Amino acid sequence: MTEPRWHLWTDTVPGPGWRQMAVDQALLDLAEQSGAGFIRFYHWEPWCLSFGRHEPALGRYDRVRIEALGLSVVRRPTGGRAVWHARELTYAVAAPSAWVGGARAGFGRIHQAILEAVQDLGGDARLAPAARPVGPGGGPCFGTSTGGEIVVAGRKLVGGAQLTQGSAFLQHGSLLLQDDQQQLAAVSREPGGAGAITLREALGRLVPFDTVAAAVANRLRRWEGAWLEGRPASVDQAAAGHEARFRDPGWTWRR
Repeated sequence: MTEPRWHLWTDTVPGPGWRQMAVDQALLDLAEQSGAGFIRFYHWEPWCLSFGRHEPALGRYDRVRIEALGLSVVRRPTGGRAVWHARELTYAVAAPSAWVGGARAGFGRIHQAILEAVQDLGGDARLAPAARPVGPGGGPCFGTSTGGEIVVAGRKLVGGAQLTQGSAFLQHGSLLLQDDQQQLAAVSREPGGAGAITLREALGRLVPFDTVAAAVANRLRRWEGAWLEGRPASVDQAAAGHEARFRDPGWTWRR
């Protein structure tokens, strides 16, 4: 196997949910086609509710209420359950699965690096112990923790979701900086768990987005491979082909 070649950058200008999901899907396409790896950090504007690919959102969340509140909504290309994306650090990793020992092992490697970054910032964080997987209809993502996700005092700080496509995988997820997931309660038809904790609460101080991104990047750069800084020009062109799907209410509310 040739030496991994990683592209790493931070998108400092936030973007809407449909755009962010189109970019992440594009990274997966490029990883599969080119054999390169991509890591980016980003945030959302407007703040957005995302559903997992297979989540039965129509049954669990009140579409009329969501639209009345003017909330932005998108369905992710990956699995998992609903997340409210507000003041958080979002990460995306797309690469050949073999680089990380397979997608399942990659989930653990990525979260181990993020865990170490949180600890570098002073957080008493741990990886959640193995637990029975929660199905796509099991309530909000941050309501419960599954094995390998990051918790502080038993409450989830970081959650992630994956998609495998051919020889490559995409994993993206949220590290909550200030906002917990209470917005979901206002639009849910069912009660959900209150299992989230923010980094601000965990540390007792506010850490800026850029500082957290730098801490995570510092840990990821310890992985084997060559590291290239900056967003490749091919990303925007590849993402343009996916934007219509992620803007389409028929995709967002398909189940």
